[in-house]
Amino acid sequence: MQITLQRKLAVLADAAKYDASCASSGTEKRSSQELGGIGSTEGSGICHSYAPDGRCISLLKLLLTNFCVYDCAYCVNRSSSNVERARFSVDEVVTLTLDFYRRNYIEGLFLSSGIIRSPDYTMEEMVRVARTLRLTHGFRGYIHLKIIPNASPELLAEAAVHADRLSTNIELPTDLSLKTLAPEKLPSAIRTAMAKIEHAREESRPDGKQGNGKKKPTKLAPAGQSTQMIVGADATDDAGILQRSASLYAGYGLKRVYYSAFSPIPDASRALPLSAPPLMREHRLYQADWLMRFYGFNADEIAGGGEGGFLDLAIDPKLAWALKHRELFPLDVNRADREMLLRVPGLGVRSVNAILTSRRHHRLRLEDVARLCASAKAVRPFIVADDWTPGASLDSTGLRARLTPAPTQLSLF
Repeated sequence: MQITLQRKLAVLADAAKYDASCASSGTEKRSSQELGGIGSTEGSGICHSYAPDGRCISLLKLLLTNFCVYDCAYCVNRSSSNVERARFSVDEVVTLTLDFYRRNYIEGLFLSSGIIRSPDYTMEEMVRVARTLRLTHGFRGYIHLKIIPNASPELLAEAAVHADRLSTNIELPTDLSLKTLAPEKLPSAIRTAMAKIEHAREESRPDGKQGNGKKKPTKLAPAGQSTQMIVGADATDDAGILQRSASLYAGYGLKRVYYSAFSPIPDASRALPLSAPPLMREHRLYQADWLMRFYGFNADEIAGGGEGGFLDLAIDPKLAWALKHRELFPLDVNRADREMLLRVPGLGVRSVNAILTSRRHHRLRLEDVARLCASAKAVRPFIVADDWTPGASLDSTGLRARLTPAPTQLSLF
């Protein structure tokens, strides 16, 4: 029985939904108006849709195939799983991408795959898709390829030539967990692939800086590389997850680490938990990751004070840290340095930059700060302004309760 293209699309788009590392930002600006062909990365005229699980889709997100020779315990597409299998040809993926782009459904392609025959064979098929789009059809839109560990360096290099972003999933926070749940995958092979890609990217970076002072983008995979970790499939706490993320950012120059809450799967191994972790845990990890990347926090600061190494699910990590370090507050917004202002709950990077700019011209009052931030209620207990001091409120035992969001009932639809 021959499976139709429409059925393949249904099966392989659904199979790709578990991969969260599907960003489409940070690449160079390209347009087909310059060199002909089709598409651009300008972001204009893009239609966004939403999957049933709430994820925003602006890329055609597919697996080349959900057939896989590996038997990773946490993966619904593992070799021992009783799921419907399908496989696209290279030409089918190319045709779908071009047709969807012309209809204004997508801004580009995210392509991953199960392992067919071998890592090299699978990677070559994925590279052929990108090569055909770029060279045969002049496609100037966005392409994100998932790297297959253990593929040859030559294939990884060619993938970087055609793709805007590459990603190699670290899968689980610890090497021991990966060896236990995915014995065919070698942690060293995953790290080696990341290292080779980052080395090649840096070698391709032109000398000098752009007008805004930032480094010029690399010629290879200009949007960088990312990875994904499954949260809750093993016993690793949030402190361990954040420490692994910090080491990945420092060692491989990753643009993003994505966190994906474990979903129970049919016929699961007894080594896996029976239920999914709270989705709020995934959300708190993203908030903590943001603090490490843009606010100067380190992993130990964020998760070190949590219960048993886990982040507080009731309040965001920045507020949790501030409540545990009340001796550092209140801060004078007219005197404090940027590093400490970034640690004030309720102040974001833009707010802090605006405060630093405004206070050069006049001393700031509470109403000035309220105008420059998103939530004056969150900020007030932690700052001193020209006409404001929190008094005893910072030491109040009820401060956490006052700043904890009240539970709300979901609305009817």
